[in-house]
Amino acid sequence: MTGPAPSGGALDLMGEWLAQLGGVRGLAPATVAAYRDDVLSYLGFLAGHWGGPAGRDAIAAVSTSDLRAWMAHERGRGLSARSLARALSAVKSFHAWLAEAEGLPAPAVTATRGPRLKERLPRPVAAGAARDLIATVEMQSLEPWVSARDVAVVTMLYGCGLRISEALGLKQKHAPLGESLRIRGKGGRERMVPVLPVARTAVETYRRLCPFEPAPERPLFLGVRGGALNPRMVQKAMQNARMQLGLPATATPHALRHSFATHLLEAGGDLRTIQELLGHASLATTQVYTGVDQARLMEVYTATHPRARG
Repeated sequence: MTGPAPSGGALDLMGEWLAQLGGVRGLAPATVAAYRDDVLSYLGFLAGHWGGPAGRDAIAAVSTSDLRAWMAHERGRGLSARSLARALSAVKSFHAWLAEAEGLPAPAVTATRGPRLKERLPRPVAAGAARDLIATVEMQSLEPWVSARDVAVVTMLYGCGLRISEALGLKQKHAPLGESLRIRGKGGRERMVPVLPVARTAVETYRRLCPFEPAPERPLFLGVRGGALNPRMVQKAMQNARMQLGLPATATPHALRHSFATHLLEAGGDLRTIQELLGHASLATTQVYTGVDQARLMEVYTATHPRARG
């Protein structure tokens, strides 16, 4: 950060805003840290841009040209359009809090639009490939209980639509799994997800073979030394399996979550239900899967329709 630093008053306000992000809104520490870095960089730029401290009254009077100059500066130092959009979201959140809590509205910030982003569709794994992946993951370790563990994890990712952090966050007190499972996801949001019989069976097979003594507060999925399983080990098993099957690098553990959503949609599931099962805060996040469905439909159309083939 070059030029004058933000004033102490601005930093104090930022500290109060960050405190309510974590305490009241329950955002994850990593998210709060990312917001802090984005807004601190923004305030530092304003101080240098104005040639003086970015104090309380000054940041309330920020103009459209100030915002555009900051965005141009961020792009100039190599920030991607997607990263800039995230930074602008943090800045808008900060100013929205200033308006509500401190009576310091900044209309120019509210009116500023972020960079246009090219929509990135999730890349799910086809149903057959997902089944092949799970079967191949089972062959990645010579230790039977480790193979059973990895199969149980990836089956939970695909069968329940879990994030890898959510699967590895389960405790032994959650087992044996019932027909549904309460999951605490991003932002502390809780949701109920159904657990398919195949997932329950996979977890019980792993538990039966696991050599470590059970304890309610111990992680459900354990590493070879008995500690919490490192997500990198699951990613490595998936990587080896996809290489054996000739699948693309996009066939990751998280792609199985995308597959869960896409295959539900293809089977006639409604977006609201899928939103709840995935734990998305906004329906707009879930709607991206309709794009995947339509894209696949167009692929089939192009490959089979006489006119499309020319």
